[in-house]
Amino acid sequence: MNLIPSESVGSVPRSRELQEAMAAFSQGNLPEREMNKYFDEAVKDTIHRMKNTGSPIISDGEQTKSSFVTYPLDGLTNLASDGISIPFEDGHTRQLPKLTKGPFHYSTYAGSYLPRAKKYTTLPLKQAVISASAMSLLYPSEGLADYTQQQFIIDLVNQSVADIRSCFDNGAHHVQVDFTEARLAIKLDPSKALLKQFIDLNNQVLSNFSYLERQRIGFHTCPGGDHDSTHSGDVDYAELIPLFLTLNSGNFYMQMASEKNPTKALKIIGENIQPNQRVYIGVIDVINEAIETPQMVYERIMAAAEYIPLNQLGTTDDCGFSPFSDDMATSRDTAFAKITARIEGTKMAAEKLKNKA
Repeated sequence: MNLIPSESVGSVPRSRELQEAMAAFSQGNLPEREMNKYFDEAVKDTIHRMKNTGSPIISDGEQTKSSFVTYPLDGLTNLASDGISIPFEDGHTRQLPKLTKGPFHYSTYAGSYLPRAKKYTTLPLKQAVISASAMSLLYPSEGLADYTQQQFIIDLVNQSVADIRSCFDNGAHHVQVDFTEARLAIKLDPSKALLKQFIDLNNQVLSNFSYLERQRIGFHTCPGGDHDSTHSGDVDYAELIPLFLTLNSGNFYMQMASEKNPTKALKIIGENIQPNQRVYIGVIDVINEAIETPQMVYERIMAAAEYIPLNQLGTTDDCGFSPFSDDMATSRDTAFAKITARIEGTKMAAEKLKNKA
């Protein structure tokens, strides 16, 4: 393993051609055979460009996902469109669907995306999955007559376990659980009862995996990132970090480059990190279109190394560049330039810090 491992969070912006093809396919105006040609080309190009950044662990950039959160729901018929609405700071919203009847099951497991990616690389692959806690928001507050919330949670945990297991079964090196609702939970419920409920649910999922498997599973947190806006950037990281690090997994991917007070947050991480955990610090601000220099990345890593043991430190991006397929706020060229800066800056810091290892 590299002295300071570095991984992307997940999504890379889709090309306009791919977006148009996905829209046409969803409307029934493009055959599945043709859609797969677009997907193959997008994944091939993304993996090629990801390898060229020097990334030691790569992904398909979520090119074939409708979004990081909705991929398990595509095609399900027991959902309504009027679920929970999530407002972003710039005024736009994203709305989750709502379950209308049971039982609940995934339409797609994230592991199913890996065979296509493996056609184009022999490098280790990372796969992102949505958290059980995010999916728990699908159950309607008014309940369902013939499907209790208790039964829903049982089915949800089983489906979330199967989702992660599918990634390992299809050769994933690391599995990242997208837990972007963690910070939002504190905004919705400052008592932190909702956050604790979310963490308990995710730990219930993790209890189905061995220690060694949990060391290959990580959780990602950020204040949301969509069209260069966030949904919970005003929530103090100090309210989240101690509880976040009670998740029983080995890796944590944490937004930090865009953090208003990173020193405070890094200090809290250092005080709460456990011996079997590695924290991948965000050194790339994905909602700022300015491309970081390797020197900027290096300086962010050196600041983190003041508080986090070197053998427990990694680097990542604050968030995916395009978690929803229609987000084109950032160009593909900008995204890959930022990833390249992360890799080069991480190598600079590793060279400087190697004598302290």
